[in-house]
Amino acid sequence: MPFARLARATTPTARIGLGLAAVGRPAYITPHRDRDLPAGRGEEALRERTRELLDAAYAQGVRYVDVARSYGRSEEFLAGWLAARPDATDVVVGSKWGYTYTGGWSTEAGEHEVKDHSLAAFERQLAESTALLGDRIDLYQIHSVTPESPALGDRELHARLAGLADRGVTAGLSVSGPAQADTIRAALAVTVDGEPLFRTVQATYNVLETSAERALAEAHDAGVTVIVKEAMANGRLAAPEAPAVLQEIAAEAGTGADAVALAFVLSRPWAGVVLSGAATAGQLAGNLHALVPDLGEAVTDRLSALVEEPEAYWRYRSGLPWN
Repeated sequence: MPFARLARATTPTARIGLGLAAVGRPAYITPHRDRDLPAGRGEEALRERTRELLDAAYAQGVRYVDVARSYGRSEEFLAGWLAARPDATDVVVGSKWGYTYTGGWSTEAGEHEVKDHSLAAFERQLAESTALLGDRIDLYQIHSVTPESPALGDRELHARLAGLADRGVTAGLSVSGPAQADTIRAALAVTVDGEPLFRTVQATYNVLETSAERALAEAHDAGVTVIVKEAMANGRLAAPEAPAVLQEIAAEAGTGADAVALAFVLSRPWAGVVLSGAATAGQLAGNLHALVPDLGEAVTDRLSALVEEPEAYWRYRSGLPWN
């Protein structure tokens, strides 16, 4: 598996990955994008921002990069950076299929992405990803699977996903929504020729949304690598919006609220890679300080007061505007 390379990495920051959702397209659901991104958000401006972030992440020991077909030009931007950095052979690349970007490089698009978990969509998007990234794809995941997704029961699709191993690519999935735990357990039961199909699972987990914790621990115990997304709850856990208790703990630790939020996730024994969705080099540096706080049981207990019911959390998330 590609994550064996991460396990051998010598820097502690190898457990933190860089996700390019925020910089691969002009619109996303995180707040303050006018503040965080270059004026105009043109393709070349975001290509350059992506390069800056990747350079900074690599220099600080980050070795996992997360992209997707629906993240605008994220795969293209990453491919260009990899071509210009022949020294970065130790970077592990994970991409995702199942959503098509339809935003037309506009913040005002009526629809920014369209979901399709069919075999035909997989074949088309695998060809698109391969055309850009070639043999640099280590992990290819179904994007945002929910319990009703046809991908969980499509045996022909499963056979094709299992065939990715022939080209050295690991099959995984990301999950989304209030029933993440149910989706994870359903995915763990999917086999091809008696062998588990999915070797990684990417899920939302943060101090506000912890409902998938037990299922993620089960996945880890089954030998599945767990990748955590949205550890910052789409910006809700970053100052100045962060809840007061989180900011108080950060002040006591002499670090930022983002570092404490990420440290909470990194402290989970089942968490393999935790993604930073930084849009600026400063945000990335702050995120990497997550390795500094040593959260004790008392701090974790204080943070537990922030947990929301999953239905409420996902209802709030679904209402966030693309901006």
